[in-house]
Amino acid sequence: MKLREIAHARAGDKGNTSNISVIAFEARHYAHLRAHVTPQRVREHFAGIARGEVLRYELPLLGALNFVLHAALGGGVTRSLALDAHGKSLGMLMLDLDIPEPADGPGAGVDQKG
Repeated sequence: MKLREIAHARAGDKGNTSNISVIAFEARHYAHLRAHVTPQRVREHFAGIARGEVLRYELPLLGALNFVLHAALGGGVTRSLALDAHGKSLGMLMLDLDIPEPADGPGAGVDQKG
């Protein structure tokens, strides 16, 4: 399954560093995110983009993980020749990460009326 099925992302940039937060839609999925959205997986997912260190900060009370990707913006937004190197586009790319489906399913317990 894609990460976007159980989480959303907020992102920004400063210089050549991208900051991406992954926030679980439901608190019950935070542990699943923590187990499967690791710095190593993120580094692999952004291979060729993030050329520096990938750090992860955990925010359990928010159900969120914050990733800092160094050397990820082609020298910085104002210096890069990339068409859209801004952190926000990298947030959308993060949500394309493949992760295992949670044992209780992505939408278990969610009211599907509509």
